[in-house]
Amino acid sequence: MPELPEVETTRLALAPYLLGQPLHSVNIRAPKLRQATPKASLLQGRTVQTLTRRAKYILAGLSDDHTLLIHLGMSGSFSIFRALQAPHTAAPLIRYTTNPQSAEPHKHDHAIFTTPLAEMRYNDPRRFGLLLRIPNAALATHPLLANLGPEPLSPAFTPHRLYAALQGKSTAIKPTLMDAKVVVGVGNIYASESLFAAHINPMLAANRLSLAQCKTLYAAVVDVLNHALQLGGSTLRDYQQPTGEAGHFQDEFKVYGRAGQACYTCGTPILQATQAQRSTFWCPYCQPSYQPAKPMKKSRNA
Repeated sequence: MPELPEVETTRLALAPYLLGQPLHSVNIRAPKLRQATPKASLLQGRTVQTLTRRAKYILAGLSDDHTLLIHLGMSGSFSIFRALQAPHTAAPLIRYTTNPQSAEPHKHDHAIFTTPLAEMRYNDPRRFGLLLRIPNAALATHPLLANLGPEPLSPAFTPHRLYAALQGKSTAIKPTLMDAKVVVGVGNIYASESLFAAHINPMLAANRLSLAQCKTLYAAVVDVLNHALQLGGSTLRDYQQPTGEAGHFQDEFKVYGRAGQACYTCGTPILQATQAQRSTFWCPYCQPSYQPAKPMKKSRNA
């Protein structure tokens, strides 16, 4: 968890309170998460000039030519506490939690950022997240960012690029779709849901997919991710939106987490298996194991 829709929902919620704002105070309460966290003194006083997302990373560009990279890990989330004054683009403040003066930080609130508009707390019970301060000049070559594939909701991701990325990959399509070198941000939930929408069996070897199937899968990935974004992502355990609200895409799951339950389309019980140490869910009727053979390339001499 959190996957691309949850990370993008978080970024969009934080933007009105962070973007263009100085970090009046920074309280780093954990010297280390998955890696060492930056010292508060290296962040405090800087202005957040940009707030973007790459894959599952939120990138806060600072006024000192550095970027704060934020990764929510498996259990990370942000909470926005009542703004001191309402930003023009913010949702009504009634949706946000109480004034920070009346709420003590939780023991798992590992970083607290305060701007003139709000206080934002990063909470991560399992400590698998990241807070890294990276020089802008080193971003493109940073190990976490250097070899990432295209963004699935950008023009860089196309059916033909997906088809090309799958050539030579004999691994199953489900874990291959989760490979960030193929396309970023398609995690376990959205891979299962996209493959169901595309009527593709998750066990099928990735290089068996035809161009026509890649066109269908491309459309399914884009549709599923966009729908999840509209619903604020999925809340299963730890994740919640920075507003304190749950996401609602879990109410739309067609296969994920529904093992043994009837498929909404055909009534066949949903199956579950383990692939690459992750649970996979699919309908054996809507996503049959038999797939038409991929057309052979014509010989130049034919």
